[in-house]
Amino acid sequence: MKHLAFPVSWLLLTALAFPASATEDARRSSIAPVPSYVEEASAAGIDHTYDGAWEYFVGGGAAIFDCDGDRRPDLFLAGGKNPARLYRNLSLTAGPLKFEPVETDLTEKQSGKVLGAYPLDFNNDGILDLVLLRLGENLLLEGKGACRFDVANRALEFDGGREWTTAFSATFEPELDYPTLAFGNYVDRSAPGAPWGTCHDNFLFRPEKGADGSLRYPEATRLSPGYCTLSILFTDWNRSGEPALRISNDRHYYRGGEEQLWAVPPGRPPRPYRKSDGWQHLKIWGMGIASVDLDVDGYPEYALTSMGDTKLQKLDAGADETVPVYQDIAFDLGVTAHRPYSGDDLKPSTGWHSEFQDVNNDGLWDLFIAKGNVEAMPDFASYDPDNLLLGQWDGTFTEAGDTAGIGLDRRGRGAGLADFNADGLLDLVVVNRAAPVSLFRNTGQGSAAAPKPLGNWLAVEIRQPGQPNNRAVGARISVKTGNHTVVKDIQVGAGHASGQMGFVHFGLGVAERANVRVRWPDGDWSHGYRVFANGHVIIERGAEKAKLWYPE
Repeated sequence: MKHLAFPVSWLLLTALAFPASATEDARRSSIAPVPSYVEEASAAGIDHTYDGAWEYFVGGGAAIFDCDGDRRPDLFLAGGKNPARLYRNLSLTAGPLKFEPVETDLTEKQSGKVLGAYPLDFNNDGILDLVLLRLGENLLLEGKGACRFDVANRALEFDGGREWTTAFSATFEPELDYPTLAFGNYVDRSAPGAPWGTCHDNFLFRPEKGADGSLRYPEATRLSPGYCTLSILFTDWNRSGEPALRISNDRHYYRGGEEQLWAVPPGRPPRPYRKSDGWQHLKIWGMGIASVDLDVDGYPEYALTSMGDTKLQKLDAGADETVPVYQDIAFDLGVTAHRPYSGDDLKPSTGWHSEFQDVNNDGLWDLFIAKGNVEAMPDFASYDPDNLLLGQWDGTFTEAGDTAGIGLDRRGRGAGLADFNADGLLDLVVVNRAAPVSLFRNTGQGSAAAPKPLGNWLAVEIRQPGQPNNRAVGARISVKTGNHTVVKDIQVGAGHASGQMGFVHFGLGVAERANVRVRWPDGDWSHGYRVFANGHVIIERGAEKAKLWYPE
C-alpha cells in the first residue's frame, strides 16, 4: 500500500481525509491553547535525586504505573548512585498532587545503580511487574499487589547480566504466551580502549515454558553489533503485524555505527536491516525515541532526540511496506528543537526523553522533550530547558515550554506525562541529573489555586481478560470525534529509560462524545464504543459495552 507524501500540504491532507464542518474550520484556524504547569514536587512529598559518576550521565528514568490496584498512577524513580524510590499516589481528584514513599523489599544493593524502569505484566497474572535497568544485574520484579515486589530472576532463570543497561522494550510475539524482552546496553567499560568504540551487544530474551507451564527466560540472543544504545522500541513500522526492533545509538562512543532496525521474525533469529534492504545510514547522538501516527495514514512517525537537532522521521512516500526508507520532516514541522528557546545560550541542545501526548486536550498530538547538558560539555548549551511543542491544526508545532512554566534550569533525563490527580489534564514528571525530580501539575488555563479546564478528554484502558497479554501490548486504540480521528499504540519501550502503563489519554477538543475502536494485537477490530467525554473507560475484549471508572 502506498501512502501520501508528507508534508506536501497537511491542510490539504486533512481536508481530504476529514471534511470539516464550519465549527471545525473555525477550531482549526485557531492557535493551540497553552496549558499552565506548576512545579510542586516538594509540596507533593517527592524528594529524590538521580546522581552519580560518569556511568550515570545517561539514564535517570521513571516508571509510571498502578502498583496498588486503585487505578491511579504511582511512581518508581531511578536513583543512580542513590537508592531508587517508589512513591504511592495519594492525590485527590482535581486537587494538588500528593505522594508518599513506599518501602520496598529490595536490598540496598538491588535498589542502587538503577538507571531506568519499565512496567510490564510479564507473567500474565493481572498485576503489573517492573523491569529495572541497572549498572550491573538487571532485575525482573514480580508484582505481588499492594506495591510489593519480589525479585524473580532466579525463579525465571533470567540472567540479568553485568552490562551497563540503558534501554528496554517488550512485545508479545505470535504463538508465545509471554513477552519477548529486549535490553539495550551502553559502553563496555572493561574492554581495552574504553570508553571509545567499546559498545556492548544488545540482548533479546524469548520466553520459554517450564515443565509445569510456567515462564522462563533461560537464554539470551545477542544482537551484534551493538552501538551504545540509549533507546529501543518494538514497533510495527510497516503494519505487517510483525513488530521490528528500532534502536537509537549514541555516536559519542561507538565507531562505525548507526541507527538500527532489526527484523524479529517469529520463531527465527533476528536480523538487522541493511542498505540492501533499503535501510539508510543515519549517525546521530541518539538518546530517545517517541512514536505516534501523526497523520493517521497507518504508519508511525518517529521523533529521535539527539545532541543537536531532533529528527522526525516519516516513511518515504515512494516506499512500500517492505522498504524502510525514511525522510526527515522535523524542520518542515518545527520540531528540530536544536537550540534553547529562552536565555542567551545559543549552543546546540541535548535532547533525552521524548514523548507524544495531548497536553492541552485539543485533539492534536504534542511533543515533550527532556533536555540537559550531559555534564559540562562546553560545545553544548548549559542552560537547556525542556521543550513542550504544541501541535497545530496546520500540522506544525509551536514551542510553549517557557509560557507553560516548565523551563527550569535543570538537566532533564527521563520523564513521563500522566494524569496523576484524575482531572483530565496530563501532569509531568522529569528526572533530572544531580538535581531534585521535577513534578509539574497541569492546571489547564488557570492557576494552582484556581485551575481551569482546557478541551474535553477521554482516558481509555483496554484489557484481554483470561488471555495471555492481558494488557493488550501491540493493540491500537482509535478515537473518532466528528470527522477527526487520532490513534495510539499500546507499546512497552522507547523514551529514555522511562515507561508507563495504564489509562491512555486522548484530547477531544470541543467534542462531547467519541467513538472508540480497538485493533487487538492479533489484528481483529472491536466494534465501536460510543462514550461520553471527560471520563475514564475500560474496554474488555468481547464486551458489549465499555465500563466506566469513577475516581474517588
